[in-house]
Amino acid sequence: MKGIFTALMCAFDENGNIDEKGLREIVRHNIEESKVDGLYVNGSTGESFMLTTEAKKRIFEIVKDEGGDQVKLIAQVGSLNIDEAVDLAKFATKLNYDAISAVTPFYYKFDFEEIKDYYETIVNSVDNNLIIYSIPALTGVNMNLDQFGELLAHDKIIGVKFTAPDFFLLERLRHAFPDKLIYSGFDEMLLSASVLNVDGAIGSTFNVNGKRARDIFELAQNGNVAEALEVQKVTNDLIAGILDNGLYQTIKEMLKYKGVHAGYCRKPMKQLPEEKVARAQELAKKYM
Repeated sequence: MKGIFTALMCAFDENGNIDEKGLREIVRHNIEESKVDGLYVNGSTGESFMLTTEAKKRIFEIVKDEGGDQVKLIAQVGSLNIDEAVDLAKFATKLNYDAISAVTPFYYKFDFEEIKDYYETIVNSVDNNLIIYSIPALTGVNMNLDQFGELLAHDKIIGVKFTAPDFFLLERLRHAFPDKLIYSGFDEMLLSASVLNVDGAIGSTFNVNGKRARDIFELAQNGNVAEALEVQKVTNDLIAGILDNGLYQTIKEMLKYKGVHAGYCRKPMKQLPEEKVARAQELAKKYM
């Protein structure tokens, strides 16, 4: 379960319905072109929090059918509706996903005991392992080392997707839990996280930049930090261009430029105007 995992995009048509052909092409692109080790399915990048339960299940099915056992698959099942989270965890486990993951419960100001109960309810419902998805900037949930420790004490909670710029906490987690999986979640900070000996990374831009992500990770692992820094610089130039143009929409337009039917984003996300589509194509031409 170590290595580079793409936070998988999902293709939708103009009405917000799943574009199955496009989703399959995105999966194939990540496996055959980006050469990633795994796919993180139905996370933020997959626009999961705007989908019905049935749509999420269908995405799990399509990705498993297309990807098979060629790469490791992690199913993000987190939801404010605990019954939905458990239902999705059971569904993905029956499909033989390699692990499940769940974002920390958000919006309401849950205390830690409530957060702990949320994770234990999900993981105890299935014969599968769980990876915590910590992204404080979007959830407002900040956990300290002791709280992570309470969660990771559960033998089926095997790691953390750590999407935060707190490298002091990241180092402390790595030191305290050498046998747990720690994934970097900020693509622009991959080198910094790799130097701290994370087990891998999960990122949205890996849909279009997976090879460079692997280079950064492996160069850092081998002690070639100066060379890895050069690759991170190019990566960050690309990321800056993507963020300035519109994150998810730009990645989809870049994939389209390479012949992948990546579809549209769901409302309320807006579509790119022509000048931004052109800019996305320029980024694809330069960096892919």
